[in-house]
Amino acid sequence: QVQLVESGGGLVQAGGSLRLSCAASGIIFSRNTMGWYRQAPGKQRELVARITSGLSTTYADSVKGRFAISRDNTKNTVNLQMNSLKPEDTGVYYCNAASPSGDRNYWGKGTLVTVSS
Repeated sequence: QVQLVESGGGLVQAGGSLRLSCAASGIIFSRNTMGWYRQAPGKQRELVARITSGLSTTYADSVKGRFAISRDNTKNTVNLQMNSLKPEDTGVYYCNAASPSGDRNYWGKGTLVTVSS
């Protein structure tokens, strides 16, 4: 059974930082592309950042220079360091695991990030 469990969300003032973590089980973690997505109220879910098995990273333009994604294959975890947070970063952040072939996608239940102005 695949499980992705997010942690680290919360309430922070604009300009502050948060670090999200996602613990994965039930998958061959090192082979999966891991990603963080977010969904703001009334908006569609969007990609925030992802990291491949080869450590190649992709970021949404809105978070470049402020967020950093990393993975630890020994602990089966993926982290998202979020700095200089803005109110528009508010939303539910979801962890995602995508199989190498892309035919399987797994999601966590999400963790809420609220950035106050």
